[in-house]
Amino acid sequence: MPEILIYTTRICPYCTMAKRLLDQKEVQYTEINVDAEAGLREAMMQKTRRRTVPQIYIGDFHVGGFDELYALDQQKKLDALLAVTQSG
Repeated sequence: MPEILIYTTRICPYCTMAKRLLDQKEVQYTEINVDAEAGLREAMMQKTRRRTVPQIYIGDFHVGGFDELYALDQQKKLDALLAVTQSG
């Protein structure tokens, strides 16, 4: 399974929805709260070229935010990207 990285803030409904979707997929992810420490948001912006959260990476693939993550799920492409095998 690829490493999943999600940049978030404390007060972000889209971050919560993205984490909830990943939790439903039963995958582990690393969360970086950009509010937690000075410089983390700047590091995220340098890596992603975006200011908004969430910013989600699956392996080396930059998904983008929650809207893009949700769209991948609706298109039935997210599971393959996560390398998750669905049972039942």
